[in-house]
Amino acid sequence: MEFPTNDRVSITLEDDGVAQVRFVRADKMNALDHEMFETMIAAAEALQAEPRVRAVVLSGEGKAFCAGLDLSNFSNPTGSGSGKLADRTHGDSNRAQQVATQWRKLKVPVIAAVHGVCFGGGLQIASGADIRVVHPATRMAIMEMKWGLVPDMGGYVLWRGLVRDDVLRELIFTNREFTGAEAQALGLATHVDEDPHARATELARVIADRNPHAMQASKRIANKMYDMTGSELLIEESVEQDQIIRQPNQVEAVMAGMQKRKAAYADVEG
Repeated sequence: MEFPTNDRVSITLEDDGVAQVRFVRADKMNALDHEMFETMIAAAEALQAEPRVRAVVLSGEGKAFCAGLDLSNFSNPTGSGSGKLADRTHGDSNRAQQVATQWRKLKVPVIAAVHGVCFGGGLQIASGADIRVVHPATRMAIMEMKWGLVPDMGGYVLWRGLVRDDVLRELIFTNREFTGAEAQALGLATHVDEDPHARATELARVIADRNPHAMQASKRIANKMYDMTGSELLIEESVEQDQIIRQPNQVEAVMAGMQKRKAAYADVEG
């Protein structure tokens, strides 16, 4: 993979196709500054271009997954980028939104392993993952209202379907803190585990052992569920299936299952 060594984000691509993506600004609790924004976007672009990637585990080193925006950005007019926030710089998103929404847009499933602190922008980044495994003692909050702001890193899009409407409004309006254990009941955690990184990696390896064509197609369909009518989704299922069924990787899935062996799938190019 073409991703340079840096002091914000690291990527390790394991032999089974699981990419370990770590925020490595541990001395600042992985808080979001200009360099963090830029490097996270570059990391997702590198993953999107790599055909060997089958699943991603997103985690933070040190005491936090991500503590949210680096407060020094408030006094730095270019800290979160120049230009108007309404300008679309990355498809349907501005730069700050892309940092969170890119994980949902990524072609392969992303699992966030969350521990320590997960506030504000950090929670929106975790929400961009397809699955979240959270330590029960993790401190979490939709923090923006504390600073007189609205959540604006894609949270409203990413929380749609996860959190009940009135509950989401209460969390946003009060910016109250809650634990990882409570996050599961709220809809913001898929699993609660004492070792979220190990659990997330285990899940990623299960995903990486499935037909990558079917996996990527399933994620594409899931991403469209809230924007399509029922009839449109029925067509979408059929269109995706027509491109998968009886193709080499689908045949390999059947043969591996019948022969009780590990499947040997071809990578998805392009």
